[in-house]
Amino acid sequence: MSLKALKKAVWEANQGIFRAGLVTMHSGNASGIDRSRGLVVIKPSGMDYEKMRPSDMVVTDLKGKSIDSKYKPSVDLPHHLYLYNHRPDIGGVIHTHSNYATSFAVLGKSIPVFLTAIADEFGAEIPCVPYIDNHGDNIGRAILKHIGKSPAVLLANHGTFAIGKTPRDALKAAVMLEDVAHTVHLALLKGTPKPMHPREVRKWFHRYHTTYGQTK
Repeated sequence: MSLKALKKAVWEANQGIFRAGLVTMHSGNASGIDRSRGLVVIKPSGMDYEKMRPSDMVVTDLKGKSIDSKYKPSVDLPHHLYLYNHRPDIGGVIHTHSNYATSFAVLGKSIPVFLTAIADEFGAEIPCVPYIDNHGDNIGRAILKHIGKSPAVLLANHGTFAIGKTPRDALKAAVMLEDVAHTVHLALLKGTPKPMHPREVRKWFHRYHTTYGQTK
């Protein structure tokens, strides 16, 4: 993928979280990486989503040094960089404060596998990382400690992070996270749901990741 194409993909992911209502004003961000060049593309700091263009995306190296960019990168860049530097399978990262998912983060609660949709996309409970401050690599380190095989985590008292092989994949995980959090929130208002059996979780996850969608 060319750098121009990656900028467009990252811009589309940022537009995606905005259109899905996962962020407001300037909050949240999406990024992507070109591993062959060692370059990361991320949302500019403090810029309105509806005013951004692909050319506005900020390019940095894996140490955070800006590469020919006119804007400052998101203040969350260090967390994205930590994930990219320590998980070579990650190609896209998204951070949001989406309401329903973050409400679980406020309570410091993981989201159990109450739904087949959670089994499909996440394959296990969606973990909540205990509160950690934003100094240095603390957030990135804590995410990797708790995320396991899940494509998303909750950060206590903060928000959410989602990852994927591409910015588009990370966007899907972020949107699915908010959707299932909304459903679980409604279920908890009605009663006490029971988590699915681990065997059933594995069955649904396997089916979704081996037969769902179109093959090329």
